[in-house]
Amino acid sequence: MALQALQSSGVAFRKILSHFPEELSLAFAYGSGVYRQAGPSSDQKLIKYGVISTSVLIEDLLNWNNLYIAGRLQKLVKIVAMNEDVALRSALDQNLKSAVTAAFLMLPESFSEEDLFTEIAGLSYSGDFRMVVGEDKAKVLNIVKPNMAHFRDLYGRILQESPQVVYQAQQGSLEIDKSPEGQFTQLMTLPKTLQQQINHIMDPPGKNRDVEETLFQVAHDPDCGNVVRLGLKKSVVYSSLKLRKMWKGWLRKTS
Repeated sequence: MALQALQSSGVAFRKILSHFPEELSLAFAYGSGVYRQAGPSSDQKLIKYGVISTSVLIEDLLNWNNLYIAGRLQKLVKIVAMNEDVALRSALDQNLKSAVTAAFLMLPESFSEEDLFTEIAGLSYSGDFRMVVGEDKAKVLNIVKPNMAHFRDLYGRILQESPQVVYQAQQGSLEIDKSPEGQFTQLMTLPKTLQQQINHIMDPPGKNRDVEETLFQVAHDPDCGNVVRLGLKKSVVYSSLKLRKMWKGWLRKTS
């Protein structure tokens, strides 16, 4: 699969992991302490962690319920531990394929690898309040530019096998089918929550069209990419504010 377990970078990860139950489905590390990033915060090494159930993880990877964990796993992470759960491994791979499809819909007919990986790395930041207040607005480029080779390793097989794109790996260039038929195929494979957001945006009051009918209309719309982007924004803005409130409450309890 595209998402491969990476060798631990040292004793630190193993020490941290020793404090958790042995039956973990997946443990991963991320951030500038794991992969080099450009920008003013590139040398920060604060550690924080979160824990969720395997079922919630799989649900977010497949359906993008809030894109928080799915979005993180579309970027570079170091897999510290992963069991042989077939459903989890399949969901991890499907999440990467969905990220590629969403990026295809928002990009022009021809684009570069850097364009693609920047679009993918920015999916979970669409509508995130942190990208307006607080976070470095160049955060996405700081993630992608120093790590192009790692992004190729993560997404290369998916791009090579996709029937929707011509991928010139040596030149770092790609061409995608932007016909209505091609876009409809891509829209129909998007995660369920994003499809529903698009349907909500495009469905006029009283029409009550089903999702497939709406996606067919969007596929023929010159602004198809902008509609997908708006759907992502609406998905992320709610969950990012909700998660911020949860983190504030947790920090108050533990401080």
